[in-house]
Amino acid sequence: MSGSSTISPPKASGASPQTQSPKPRDSGSSVAPATQLIIKDVGEIHSRLLDHRPVIHGETRYFIKEFEEKRAYRELRVLENVKNSISEASDHILPKCTDSLQDQLGQMLKTLETANHTIRRLQQREQEHAKKDAEKAENKKLHAKWEAFMKEQEQRRLDLDDEQRKAVQRLRDQYAGMDKELAKMASF
Repeated sequence: MSGSSTISPPKASGASPQTQSPKPRDSGSSVAPATQLIIKDVGEIHSRLLDHRPVIHGETRYFIKEFEEKRAYRELRVLENVKNSISEASDHILPKCTDSLQDQLGQMLKTLETANHTIRRLQQREQEHAKKDAEKAENKKLHAKWEAFMKEQEQRRLDLDDEQRKAVQRLRDQYAGMDKELAKMASF
């Protein structure tokens, strides 16, 4: 409420003729004292109703006072505690965690390498067994084919032996017949 007598009302396009100071028609005339009082009253009314700066300044001062005194810098203390916790964590806890992590990762890496080596050996053994199984299966197939071939050859041999026996028997019969005929011819 800092209304002063030197404050003049704002000039608006829609202002009433009473709020605007009348323009003198001649340069030598001065404004009447009643008009000056009206202008002063209008200025005070304007500052009380439309000028909110004093109220805002008061509210701002009240807020700052409440924040600083009643809360007693609680937020600042909380922020300092957080800062201390962070610095302690970064100075002490983080290096310990990093060292522990390095140790654990080294041990884990060794364990994984051992497991990897074992798995490779098992995989090689499995491949060797699979290769041997494939070879055995191939050998069985070849053996089965060989047996079939040998049976076929045996059958052919038997057939040839039978044919040879028949041929020998025919030749014997033929030669025996020829001998008989020779003997008949020789006896005549």
